[in-house]
Amino acid sequence: MVRILLALAVGTGVGGVALAHDRENAEAVKVLSARDVKEKLDGKETKVTVVEVTLKPGQAGKPHRHPGPVIGYVLEGEYEWAIDDQPAKTLKTGDTFYEPTGCLHRVSKNPAAKGNTRVLAVVLHPRDARQITIPEPKK
Repeated sequence: MVRILLALAVGTGVGGVALAHDRENAEAVKVLSARDVKEKLDGKETKVTVVEVTLKPGQAGKPHRHPGPVIGYVLEGEYEWAIDDQPAKTLKTGDTFYEPTGCLHRVSKNPAAKGNTRVLAVVLHPRDARQITIPEPKK
């Protein structure tokens, strides 16, 4: 089992925010956009970062959290997804999902034997957040 810490340091477009994913076979994470927004999140200056995540067949991520809400859209394939203690759901192309601030994103997987899964995720987060994906410590 190979564990890779993927710290995708994004340039000035994201203002130094890092996407830190502790993932097996590190999935591809592509930052599409990062912008400051007028609205505040819990009283803090806010940024919105849009990423595309690609998972190979059978590939899964480790449990993690986000410092703000996430809205996702399945662009391609199937996506097995679960937060907190809710049962896992298999989402299909065109399905959307929502993750409240700080919830545990415990299942993130491409359940298919063939074909990639691509997910578009929109993450609202404080501008001063050092990471927008925070790996869950092992218990």
